[in-house]
Amino acid sequence: MRHYLLRRLFQAVFVLWAAYTVSFGVLYLLPGDPATIMAAGGGDATTVTREQTDALRHQYGLDQPLAEQYATRLLHAVHGDLGRSVQSGVPVTHLLRQALPTTAQLAAGAMLLALVLGSAVALLGSSTRRRWLRQLLLSLPSLGVSAPTFWVGLVLVQLLSFHWRIFPAFGDEGFSALVLPAVTLALPAAALIAQVFAKSLRTALAEPYIQTALAKGASRRRVLFGHAVRNASIPPLTLVGIMAGNVLAGAVVVETVFARPGIGRETAAAVTAQDIPVVQGVVILGAVTFVLTSLAVDLVHPLLDPRIITTTRPAVAA
Repeated sequence: MRHYLLRRLFQAVFVLWAAYTVSFGVLYLLPGDPATIMAAGGGDATTVTREQTDALRHQYGLDQPLAEQYATRLLHAVHGDLGRSVQSGVPVTHLLRQALPTTAQLAAGAMLLALVLGSAVALLGSSTRRRWLRQLLLSLPSLGVSAPTFWVGLVLVQLLSFHWRIFPAFGDEGFSALVLPAVTLALPAAALIAQVFAKSLRTALAEPYIQTALAKGASRRRVLFGHAVRNASIPPLTLVGIMAGNVLAGAVVVETVFARPGIGRETAAAVTAQDIPVVQGVVILGAVTFVLTSLAVDLVHPLLDPRIITTTRPAVAA
């Protein structure tokens, strides 16, 4: 177990380093002068004076060699310093701490709803004996995956806010304001979970030990929930860890559609103004979210299937 944990921790550190390195390269090696882009703040770069760009270049260390810039910024990031926003001058970590609670609330609600909906569709589709119902339920995930997030959000707002006036269309005040954004963000994730879980259940139900249990008189429902679910839950659980980082990307669209404060709106504003430190901070936050969630999922895997530790244990010479 210790070797398994150390291996996962090493992989987590490597992913964080790679995410920082790629974001640094993409944001600071793009064509154009980063100091001019930041001084313009998303406006007309022709109005920026040389004195302004030189001051910003010195302030952010852009006048240093590229390798020195990378090493300095990486060292600061390790110590929790992600720089300051070009627009407001506020530390990026402070901006992220302010915006994170609202987005975390939305992401947690969306992931919980996605797990419930996706698992329910997969289990009902796998347990029912009615062929038409099974085909209907197992076709829903394809529909959910193909529907764009912004379109789903606009449809929900039009129907449940403007037409029937059940939920508020905008803002973040109270639980009712969380329902529509969470549903919008959860539907694509639920569709993916349902697809993977249903396929995994079909594979598990075709195993010989399942057929033996059925031949001995066990009911299909008992075999499904007593044996197949546990073995079939590893692929969808892995998918949940992968989707955790994607929730932040989806939050950019959802929080913009529903006018909610959070990481999504901060990202949209930073991209519009080309606020490079904030954009890089959001990228790193997404990588940290992905790493922590994946690490938690990896620690749960051995509880579901102890053979995972055995397969990852290094071979001992005879």
